Amino acid sequence: MTINQYAWEDHEFVMAIQRDALPPLEWIRAFEAAARLSSFTAAARELGLTQAAVSQRIRNLELRLGAHLFDRQARGVALSLEGETWLPQVQAALDQLVHSTANLFASPRRKITIVATASVIELWIVPRLLQIVRGFPDLQVSFETIQQLPDHPRTEADFEIIFGEGNWPGHEARRLFFEELSPVAAPASLREASGDWEKLPRIATFGPRIGWRDWSTEMDEPPPPPARLRFDTFAQALRAAELGCGVLLGSLALCRTSLDAGRLVRLTDKVLRTKGCYWITWSRSQPGFRERRTLLDCLTMEMSPESERLKEAALPTSLK
Repeated sequence: MTINQYAWEDHEFVMAIQRDALPPLEWIRAFEAAARLSSFTAAARELGLTQAAVSQRIRNLELRLGAHLFDRQARGVALSLEGETWLPQVQAALDQLVHSTANLFASPRRKITIVATASVIELWIVPRLLQIVRGFPDLQVSFETIQQLPDHPRTEADFEIIFGEGNWPGHEARRLFFEELSPVAAPASLREASGDWEKLPRIATFGPRIGWRDWSTEMDEPPPPPARLRFDTFAQALRAAELGCGVLLGSLALCRTSLDAGRLVRLTDKVLRTKGCYWITWSRSQPGFRERRTLLDCLTMEMSPESERLKEAALPTSLK
C-alpha cells in the first residue's frame, strides 16, 4: 500500500469520527426551537411533532453531548448555562445552512407577495422600489394592503410587515425601523404661526396608533386641543401636513423623505419612542429562495438624501 493510500484512509477515518460526533440534525432543530420558545410544547407545535417526541430528541441530544441543556420547571423549561452558551452558535449554523441551501439549490422566484398597510407601502417600501426593480428584473412583486398593522403574523403571504417586539412562534423577523414620533409641519405653516407650533391645528389618524394625548402625557404637557383633521391612514395625514393644514405627530422613519426634501420640518428635538418596532416577517416553513436575503437588504436599507436625489434623477422627465 502506498503512502498516499494510507493518507487517504486516515482522512476517511477522521471524517467518519467527525460525522459520528455530530448529533442528528433533527435533535439540534428540536433544541433550537425549544430554547427559542422556552417550551417543549410550543416547539412540538412548530415542528409538527408531539411533545413527547421533542422531549425524547432533546434527551438524546443531552446524552450524546454529555451536557445538561435545559432546567425542567413546573411551567416550562429554561436553558442551562451550557444551553445558553450553545444556542447562538446553533442558530448561526442553522441560518447559514438555510441560506447556503437556498443560494445553491433553490429555483429563482418569479413572484412574491408583501402584505402591509397602505402607509408603510407608500412611505417605506416605494422609496426603495428602484433598487428592487433593478436588482430583480425577472421578479414580480405583488403588494396587498391591510387596514391596520397586526401584532402577530396572520396571512399566507411571502412577507408581512407587522408591529411588535419581533418574536413570533414559527416565523423569522427582521426589523425595518424603530417607531419614533415627533411633531412635524410644513415650513409655511410654522411661519404663519410666527414660529409657535403649539398654535397650529392638530392632525391625527384613526386606530390604535399613538396620538397627541400620549405625546402630552409622556412630555408632561397640558392636554392637547382636539384634532381638527383626522384620517384613516398615516399617509393621508402626512399629505395634509405637507400642504400646510396643521401639525402632525409624525413617525420619523415614515416622514424621512418629506423631511429630507424640506416639505416638512421637525418642530422639536423631543421624541416619543415606542416599545415595539416595525418588522418584516416570514414563515419558517416557507421554502427558501435565493433572492430572499438581497430583497430583505433592499427593504431594510437606510435611504440617505443623496440616494433620494439619485432616484429622482433616474426618473423620466415626464414622471418628475
